[in-house]
Formats: sequence, C-alpha cells, structure tokens
Amino acid sequence: MKALISPYDKTGVVAFAKTLVEAGFELVSTGGTGAVLRDEGLAVTQVADLTGSPEILDGRVKTLHPIIAGGILARRDMPSHIEELAEHGIDTIDLVAGNLYPFIKTVSAPDATLEDALENIDIGGPTMIRSAAKNFPHVIVIVDPSDYGWVSERLILGRGDPSTITHEERRSLARKAFQHVALYDTAVAQYLTDGGSVLSDEVTLGFSRQTGLRYGENPHQEAVLYADPLSTGGIVKSRQLHGIEMSFNNYMDADSAWRTVSDFAQPAVTVVKHTNPCGLAVHDDQVIAYRRALEGDSVSAFGGIVGFNRPVTAATAEAMRGVLFDVIIAPGYEPEALKLLERRKRTRVLQADPAVGPMEGVDVRRVTGGALMQAVDNIGVDTESWEVKSKRKPSEAEMEDLSFAWKAAKHVRSNAIVLAKESALVGMGAGQPNRVTSVHLALRIAGKAAIGTVMASDAFMPFADNIEMAAEGGITAVAQPGGSIRDDEVIAAADRLGIALVFTGVRHFKH
Repeated sequence: MKALISPYDKTGVVAFAKTLVEAGFELVSTGGTGAVLRDEGLAVTQVADLTGSPEILDGRVKTLHPIIAGGILARRDMPSHIEELAEHGIDTIDLVAGNLYPFIKTVSAPDATLEDALENIDIGGPTMIRSAAKNFPHVIVIVDPSDYGWVSERLILGRGDPSTITHEERRSLARKAFQHVALYDTAVAQYLTDGGSVLSDEVTLGFSRQTGLRYGENPHQEAVLYADPLSTGGIVKSRQLHGIEMSFNNYMDADSAWRTVSDFAQPAVTVVKHTNPCGLAVHDDQVIAYRRALEGDSVSAFGGIVGFNRPVTAATAEAMRGVLFDVIIAPGYEPEALKLLERRKRTRVLQADPAVGPMEGVDVRRVTGGALMQAVDNIGVDTESWEVKSKRKPSEAEMEDLSFAWKAAKHVRSNAIVLAKESALVGMGAGQPNRVTSVHLALRIAGKAAIGTVMASDAFMPFADNIEMAAEGGITAVAQPGGSIRDDEVIAAADRLGIALVFTGVRHFKH
C-alpha cells in the first residue's frame, strides 16, 4: 500500500506519516515534504524516483505524471484497470494527503503583486486531490490536518486495511476535498476580477467556517458564521472585546449598525433594532451624537445595537449608563471607555474595521432555486442634482437636514420614511405595505418633535395624501425621488401647504 503525502500546510504531517508507516503504508512524497519526513528518520520515496521524471520548472511539474494519476485513479473493482497498471508497471496509491499553496494568504498581503499571485496558483495539488476525491471508494483523500488523527487511528486498528474507513466516511472526506479546491478556485477567480464586475455569466461564492452559532433567527434553525477569505474588516472579522457569545440576530443587527455609520464621513452614532436604524445622528461631539441617536426612539433602543464610526470615548461610555444594549460596535475604544463598558456583563463589545474585498461591492440574496445579486447601493448624496419642485425653496438648514435624512433612508427597510432635524433622526417608518402607514408611524414615534422636521421617502410618493399627512405633523420640507404619474398632484399639495419639495431622481429601496 502506498500513501502519497504532499501538503503545503505541514501541520501534524510527521506524526501522521509515522502512524501510516506503523499501519503498513509505504510513503511517497514531493521534495519539501519528503525532506521534512526524512529528517524525522522516515523512509520516503520521492515522486521523482517513482515516476522516473525529475521535478521541473521550479517545482511547477512534479505530480503531473501517469504513474501518479494512474495509481490514484485506477478502479480496484475493474480488472481491466488493474491489468493496465500491471502492463505499465504502475502501483496503486491508496491514500492521498495534500493541501494547496497559500494563495489567499499571499494575495491578502498589502504589497502582493500579480506575479506573486500567479506563482501561488496550485496546479498539481488540485489535480492530485481531485483525482483521489473522484476515486474515493478506493482512495482515502485528506486535505484537513484535523482528520489525520482519527484516520490514522482507524488504519492502525485495522492493521492498514483501508476498508476500515467506511464508504460514508470516504465520501465525507471527498466532499471536503472538493470543497477545499472549490474555495481555492473561487478565490483565484475573484482575485482576477481586478476591479471589474463580478456579475459575470458564472459566479461562485467561497466562504470558510468562522464559528458555529447556538442557532439561527429561531432556536430550531441551525446556523454558522462564514467568512469570505479574501475580505478584510467588516462584522465577520470584528474582534469581540467583551460580552457573551454573539447570536445570529446579533450579527445581523450589528452589521446593519456598522453599515449605517460607515456611510457617514462625519462622526456618527446609530441605534439599530431588527436591522433598522431607529436612531441616528451626526455631530462632532460624540456624546451629543449618541444622545440624539438615543432620542430618535428611546423605547425601541432598549436591547438594541449601538454603532459608532469613531472610537468610543470615556465620556460617551459614561453617557450610555443605564441603557441596555445587546451589542456595541465601533472602530476602537478609549481604555477608560472599555473599562466602563466591561462592567456590562452581557453586552457584546465589538471592534471592527472597514470591509474590503472583491465581493464587498455585491449584495447576494438567496431565493428558491438560485440567488439574486446586485451591486451595493453606495451612490452618494448629490444635492446639486436635486430638483426643487415646489414654489418655496428649502432653506440652507432644511437642505442640510434633507441630505442627512436621504442618506439615512437608504438604511431603512421599504417603504421607508425618515424624519430628521439638526442632523438627527427624529422618527421613522419601515417595512410597511404602503407609504402612508410609514408616514403615520414616523409621526407617531416623533410626536411633538416632528414639528419643524424634514422628511425623506426612499421611493416616490404616489399620492398627495403623504404630503398632506406630513404637513399635519409639522413637517416643513420633503425629499423624494419623483417619477409618479401623480407628481403634479403631489407638487400642488406641497405648494398649497407651504412645504418645500425636492426630487432627488434616485431611489433607495431596501427590501
């Protein structure tokens, strides 16, 4: 029996090789791994000696040979295959252990070049692994060092009999092998996108397990957090500095909070509940920004998530006393702030960086039978392109608040209505079947604070009743995309009620 061992990651490979020898396997390996094993006193046949062909092209060609491929791919239950092996003097290879060049690690380096990337695209490794996985009923394939232990123990107990690894176990190892290669190839394809659109005719997504979660949105749903190997930063790569284990819903809400505050250049604070920002404010004084965000909906803020786009100061941490938050996420924390926040036994405290990677510009939604993919809604606010449709033009203060409200509305579920004043969210309505209900909810949440606010709607207002309700609540200016067949009626209502109305020409649906 022969075992071909050629992993790039040599974690545990020496101990594994020793147990294989104990189980009666003859070891075959390539240059680097072979040297490591021989240094440990193990007898190893070099691939080059087995094939009679030297490693060439700086090691690019070593396992690409009929003696290797034939020994792996031959079906033991087909006499014709065995006869052909004998005719050509080829021995079967019964176990293959290997993993691939560190492509992802290489291209993740800030100074990585295209040449570095190309040199770390493995060819022989995937061929060898895929061959063994294809023939898994007859060949044991291992790509994960964590599988060395149980496989070698089973082989020793069975005195080297490969059948001690069951068909189901071999199939599982083969699935892991194909997934290992698939993730690798996906990373290569994404890297070679080089700034172009990833929305091509064929798209694969590659993720690696980050951590298991207690459950999903509900206790009966299994859930796992996966990471995009080529992405840095973001909620998945955040560091938990304090608090109890994160849940599925915690990650969803924390991501919404992080996306929201990351959209603002000014110091921003948001309070999120069920992925919707129920509070949001920008201000140079972080304490003021936090308090205004909290005032956006102090009732809903209980048990919510608070996000910052600047390091949390000790003064802000002190101002947060007495309010229960499930998660706090920020790019950093002053030491004294962290000490104060660590007194919250259950609150998760996360530190995050901006998300960067080939797929960060794409939203993916799973639907039955496939997926919807789209470019991320990251269009900026260009007030210069807005059209004033009403007779009364917005004041400078109103225009500033309309700009803030418009950016905030992008992060609220449709039908989205946002009320704002002095760069703070005062009330919002989200996820309603009709826009009038969203206006009603926003006004109800804001109460008397709605007087003198501006309103942003994520899509056009199809009827004048939206404007009429806004006027009754004390709203003075409105921003909406425009484009309804009843735009003239809406404009007429704004003029009749003294509301300044602007059309943005852009919508921000968020389903």
